[in-house]
Amino acid sequence: MNQLKIKRIGVLTSGGDAPGMNAAIRSLVLAAQHYHIEVIGFYHGYNGLVCQENISEAKSLTLKDVNGIIHCGGTILKSARCPQMLTTQGVKQAAKTLNEQAIDALVVIGGDGSFNGLIALKEYWPGQLIGIPGTIDNDVDGTDFTIGFATAVNTAIEAIDKIRDTADAFERIFIVELMGRHSGHITFNVGIACAAEQVLSFENFSVDDQSKKLAELASEIKAAKENRHSSYIIVIAENLWPGGAAKLAEELKQAANIDCTACILGHIQRGGSPVPKDRLIATKMGVASVQAIIAGENHIMVAEQHSAICYIPLKQAIKHHKRVNQQLVDAQENILAVTAQTQY
Repeated sequence: MNQLKIKRIGVLTSGGDAPGMNAAIRSLVLAAQHYHIEVIGFYHGYNGLVCQENISEAKSLTLKDVNGIIHCGGTILKSARCPQMLTTQGVKQAAKTLNEQAIDALVVIGGDGSFNGLIALKEYWPGQLIGIPGTIDNDVDGTDFTIGFATAVNTAIEAIDKIRDTADAFERIFIVELMGRHSGHITFNVGIACAAEQVLSFENFSVDDQSKKLAELASEIKAAKENRHSSYIIVIAENLWPGGAAKLAEELKQAANIDCTACILGHIQRGGSPVPKDRLIATKMGVASVQAIIAGENHIMVAEQHSAICYIPLKQAIKHHKRVNQQLVDAQENILAVTAQTQY
């Protein structure tokens, strides 16, 4: 039963796209249909609320619109950054659009930047504001996993497995740079799953130790190459090493005459058909967002903890306290890397 008599829910996808966003849109529309609520999709993120020329693109989403999209990457509502939402004028315009469209509740699928937009709207719009965590970076607090993370990890693993074949064939050293913004979740999960000889991320490296780490890497690479005939893969987080993977390769060449091939996986990590885990979590969160609205929840993010849906205050979700599992970090640093370096 629609206890609060919610008539219209708005939904948009904001920021970087993540595999599974379409699955979340689909389940939200299906759940709303079940409760006899109309869903209005706004295109191009917050731009659909702020930019006058995009308001005409607001569309009532039907079951036909979301049929056959659960397996598709990207987002049918498109996505974009919206600098105007960083201004008071932009936020007021977004609130005005929501009022004009008679929206009772707004659901935003995105990361912490998208949730900051929701928090800003709170001051100028009285409707319910709900966030669904959709980002490959898995850097949103309060939820075990975000939509898109599992697929991004899987995509990167498949790519590095292929790189390993070439590296083995030529006994080469590869430095593979992974996405994650300022989070090491992708890097550590992928690095360990690919048996990388080195995993460099925010959890085990500081730029203040750059010279020391460079010397350590050079020493460890030389020792490993002397003891065995095979490849050597370093997995590194983006925004970690000044200048990135290419610069690290250049510095290893200059400091120790070590030839490395830099490989930046880039945006392929965002694309592709979502793996089952992302389809399932997105479906659960989409349904839960509608149920949260009907139950009167406001200013919350729909999260999953220990496979159970829960609600987290939006302000808590954006604090960036979430860290990579310390057991993974310790295992890589103290056991796995040493084992990899001494194998024959």
